[in-house]
Amino acid sequence: MIKYKKQQQKTSCSDSGFTIIESLVAIIVVAILLTAIAPVLVLSTATRVQARRVELATQAAKTFIDGIRAGTIAVPSDITPVLAASTSSDPRRISNIPAVAATASTPAIPAITGRPQDYLINTTKMPVPTTSTRTSLYCFNKNGSISDRSDPACTSDLFYIQANRLVQGTGVNDGYRLGIRVYRADVDFSKPLTASTTTTKNTQNPFTGSLGDRQAPLLEMTTDISSTSTSFKALCQRLGVATNTACN
Repeated sequence: MIKYKKQQQKTSCSDSGFTIIESLVAIIVVAILLTAIAPVLVLSTATRVQARRVELATQAAKTFIDGIRAGTIAVPSDITPVLAASTSSDPRRISNIPAVAATASTPAIPAITGRPQDYLINTTKMPVPTTSTRTSLYCFNKNGSISDRSDPACTSDLFYIQANRLVQGTGVNDGYRLGIRVYRADVDFSKPLTASTTTTKNTQNPFTGSLGDRQAPLLEMTTDISSTSTSFKALCQRLGVATNTACN
């Protein structure tokens, strides 16, 4: 009788998985790497969001200006004519002009100091809006609609646009200089708002590592609003010239 010996087969497990310790080490390494790159990811995301927000605010301001020029948006009621029109007796120039000595045929011309800040927005010419001063504040919504915030029911889900006539011409067709600020929809009008002064620019920076200051405007800009009947003299008197010549 033949007896067969049962041979015990040894099984080698070459496909075994990671041990618990190896898994924990891998998790720790991944956590350290994520911790190291997390600030970079946050900074990149915040900058992208803020840059997009400023871009949209610029597009909203341009759309608002087009509406003002086309007459589809009511002209701002607030007028802050801090800067008077340039005249021959009280000229204004866009750069400093030295004095000119008298000659045998021409009289002396005094020096004229240019004021570049006259062409920018500041809190003196255009005070920041508050809860009580709701005029010349417009709601710009995501659907593209623009309405006047003087209506208490008006709320915005995208931007608030503040607009003032900084220098109003005297004639019907002389036109005016329009100042614009764009604030975020989550601005709190019950708290102090900031804006640029004559010495400090206080608009939001498109490159930021945070969510930005919602109490500061996204942008400030000025533009000239005129019509086909606006004369060059009216425009010259409002903006000033760069030479010692009168607006003709």
